[in-house]
Amino acid sequence: MTNLRKALLAACGLMTFATLSTAAHADEDKALTHARQLLKKVILVDGHNDLPWAIRTNKEHPSDVAAFDLNGKVPFQTDLKRLEKGGVGAQFWSVYIPGEIGTGFARTQLEQIDIARQIIERYPKFQFAGTVADVRAAHNQGRIASLLGMEGGHAIENSLGALRAYYDLGVRYMTLTHNVNLDWADSAAKPPQHGGLTKFGEDVVLEMNKIGMLVDLSHVCDGTMDDALRVYKSPVIFSHSSARALCDVPRNVPDSILKRLPENGGVVMVTFVAGFIDPAVAKVQIPAIAEAGRLSQGKSVEEAEKISEQVFSKVKMPKTTIAMVANHIEHIRKVAGVKHVGLGGDYDGNEAWPAGLEDVSSYPLLFAELIRRGWSDEDLTLLAGENVLRALAKAEDVSRQLNKK
Repeated sequence: MTNLRKALLAACGLMTFATLSTAAHADEDKALTHARQLLKKVILVDGHNDLPWAIRTNKEHPSDVAAFDLNGKVPFQTDLKRLEKGGVGAQFWSVYIPGEIGTGFARTQLEQIDIARQIIERYPKFQFAGTVADVRAAHNQGRIASLLGMEGGHAIENSLGALRAYYDLGVRYMTLTHNVNLDWADSAAKPPQHGGLTKFGEDVVLEMNKIGMLVDLSHVCDGTMDDALRVYKSPVIFSHSSARALCDVPRNVPDSILKRLPENGGVVMVTFVAGFIDPAVAKVQIPAIAEAGRLSQGKSVEEAEKISEQVFSKVKMPKTTIAMVANHIEHIRKVAGVKHVGLGGDYDGNEAWPAGLEDVSSYPLLFAELIRRGWSDEDLTLLAGENVLRALAKAEDVSRQLNKK
């Protein structure tokens, strides 16, 4: 073969490679453009964002909402420009408080609700929402509907009156436990004490039915999941959990529970936390979470936060991908059905994220991945928010029916 012929063949090979590369890039751009266009039309409801806690525990300006301008650059994963870029139409702001502190739950919970309400009221782009109708009205006005979700039933201090008061302050779901067992419910993070819900735990769930508050089963043990599904007359949610079949950690939802969701109407809002998505990350992150919790037992909020930082500063997290998150979404669709899956990123509340899903601007990249896998706009619309809005609407309807009696 002559040198000229070799050169011509090499040139043709380079041109072919360039053409294929350009075509692949064009497909990626097409899918991402499609995702961005879709998210301008539908209501993307994220189930869990810990910005209120991130503000509370900021070292320079603890609990000072006014110190951070969400219109500009902030030391968080959440701000207005990134929410807009991500296509977020409605956000459940987590008003998390740690169960490990042991005392002062009600005061801390009220302070967290106050921080979240300050955030919402400070920016015209946000609109406080307490009903599905409020969410749709906010979306029609180009605003981000803002709902509240409590993370941990320890905050009610065994009081149904406190539960009702939190609802009146705007809380629309309560995660029954966080990382500690309660007098009335078992957590996924501790050995079970009750086997699930006690009789009072069932009373809590029934009261949530009566007032129209969603039961959130993220962080609870399998027995608590089972009991809640038996007692609760509305759809349950998992505000930030993934599929245990793909990442075997107690925080995720087993197939046995996923199979029951069609009858209940419930929704698993897939989290992006790397340790709940990828088994390789879980081997590192889950023990670190457990160690931070153990060392924080009985400590103040400030001390607990410092302990967590110290623990995670010594840990090197493996990397994972958007594709792993999409795998969890598709697994839940396969087992429970497309009407029972949603999204709950858990931004500003964890230490490790899949590459490409590092902040609230990232949702279009995930939707683009699903578009490449053949997801229809109809199914993506359900995933984005219609599933969880249906669950909340049903909770509202059941509450009205129960209060007629």
